[in-house]
Amino acid sequence: MTKNTFAASVQSKRGRLYAVIQVKENGKTKPVWRALGLPEGTGKSKVQKAYRGVVSKFEDEYAESLVRRNNPAAGLSVFDYLCAYLDRAKSNIQINTYESYHGMIYGKIRRYFEPRTKLTVANLKPKDIQEFYDSLFAEGVVANTVIHYHAIMRRAFNQAFKDGLIDANPFDRVERPKKNKYHGDNYSEEELAALLELTRSDPIYSAIILAGCMGLRRSEALGLRWSRIDWEQNTVLLDTKVVEYERDGEKVVEPVEEMKNKSSRRTLPLPGPVREMLETEKEKQEIYRKMFGKSYDLRYLDYVCVDQLGRLIRPSYVTQHFSDIIKKYGLRKLTFHGLRHTMASILISHDVPLINVSNFLGHSDISTTANIYAHLDKASKQASADIITDIFKKDGE
Repeated sequence: MTKNTFAASVQSKRGRLYAVIQVKENGKTKPVWRALGLPEGTGKSKVQKAYRGVVSKFEDEYAESLVRRNNPAAGLSVFDYLCAYLDRAKSNIQINTYESYHGMIYGKIRRYFEPRTKLTVANLKPKDIQEFYDSLFAEGVVANTVIHYHAIMRRAFNQAFKDGLIDANPFDRVERPKKNKYHGDNYSEEELAALLELTRSDPIYSAIILAGCMGLRRSEALGLRWSRIDWEQNTVLLDTKVVEYERDGEKVVEPVEEMKNKSSRRTLPLPGPVREMLETEKEKQEIYRKMFGKSYDLRYLDYVCVDQLGRLIRPSYVTQHFSDIIKKYGLRKLTFHGLRHTMASILISHDVPLINVSNFLGHSDISTTANIYAHLDKASKQASADIITDIFKKDGE
């Protein structure tokens, strides 16, 4: 925000000192008096310090008032502006992303900023942002989650900058919290094999094997479609995911042909156990369709992961039911997402290069794979050591 610089002087009245600021509007100049909070006779250095502070504050307030007059939206409170931004952005973001943003804005952001009505788009400062982050950390929120808050708010204020509501994005002057180092827990090959054997007749077996043997995300596994399988080439195209969100107080589950990122839309070969599951599942669905007749849901005939009545399996059900499976069989605790880490860890332990693992997982960048699995990439480290060993062997011959 660009500030106006006004002519000003120190004057006394009734034994007290004031900054008299000359404000020019509509061709006329009028004096504005602001108390310095000091009596006559105060030392020069103290007066100058108070004078600079009072004048600077007035210039900030004046600049903000001009912005509000020219751009009413700049005078919106932080919470109200973020609500307006979300409504505006709704048509350009995926439904599950919208629901995530909605939860953050109407949750912790609302609780913090709604009472602070004096914090507006025009006057939000980096220190105000940092204080919000500090409050999140004080609640026990981890850094990776705070990063999500930083991302959505920075994006919203970047739009305010593009719209001319502010001269600069205050979030650009705030250090983004550092990510937590995350090493996903995983099963060994033996543990995965035991899990697959125990759950072979379970309602979510297809999702389990797709995550454990192909590294699919939960949403990708549930979005797998028969029409995307090339039986001759033994491949499958991943281009659909199943999302779950709340609409008008009711939970909605629906397929979306829009993946997390460009790399998530990928064609993968079918491992033997997965192909076997698909062939069995195809036969079972035909049996269920005949068995339940008109009760069978015909909307999702193209989907692999459906229940006995042909309905899409809820992502939340997969998460909860998988947890129940772990308890039921006394297995080592693992999240459903841990199956994805299991598959990646197994590949890496068998010396598959990180770039290949990254492509299989559908990461947007190999750095994502490296940050999570580099500690397991013993092959590339050993290869580097072997090269050095070979060099010195030659020198010693």
